[in-house]
Amino acid sequence: MNAELYVLPLVVRIERAAPPERTDALEAAAMAVLSLLDDPGEWAAELHAWQSTGKIRKVVRRARGAEWRRALALPGRTIEHRTAEVRVHPPVPLDDWPRDLARLQVSGTELTDAEPPADPVRPVLWGNPKLEMSAGKAMAQAGHAAQLAWWASDEGERAAWRAAGLAVSVRTAAGQDDFDAMVASGLPVVRDAGFTEIEPGSCTFVADAPWLLGRVTRR
Repeated sequence: MNAELYVLPLVVRIERAAPPERTDALEAAAMAVLSLLDDPGEWAAELHAWQSTGKIRKVVRRARGAEWRRALALPGRTIEHRTAEVRVHPPVPLDDWPRDLARLQVSGTELTDAEPPADPVRPVLWGNPKLEMSAGKAMAQAGHAAQLAWWASDEGERAAWRAAGLAVSVRTAAGQDDFDAMVASGLPVVRDAGFTEIEPGSCTFVADAPWLLGRVTRR
């Protein structure tokens, strides 16, 4: 398998009558990625091939009703987090998705929060306040940040994270100066490849936890 041609599919359930809160969906996506990294189960070979070149592309699509039920019938794992349900599937070829995933829409993931989210609990994935992203794009970026944080953690840190249920908070940084300071501090930073919505090289998310500070060499 060529990892450069593989992508990780994430499907978010968005029913017309009860869409999830935006923050819940972002956190569920990050937790879904962490779940697969922590315990790939029967998909270890696909996961290894996808990660092997460091290209960790993810695509988020939406489903409801019968579409969601068809997604549930495919190999994968569902994460339920407050108002959100996200299903992560094993990596698939970029140009050869299973039909029931390929037919799902990318657009239509415009989600909002009814109330401001509560104070975060670390680890926190901080979004860049100057970038506007659809919820689907932000879910993929939060998943990237969670993955970089996992890679930067040692076995003991991962065990503690696992014991906490792989919980993670996703928030937007209070200001650009705060975000830029975190980028410069050696924390894991997501730099977007520029396939959709934003300019290549844009810093989208920073993963913040006490054990991650200074862990990543600034480039």
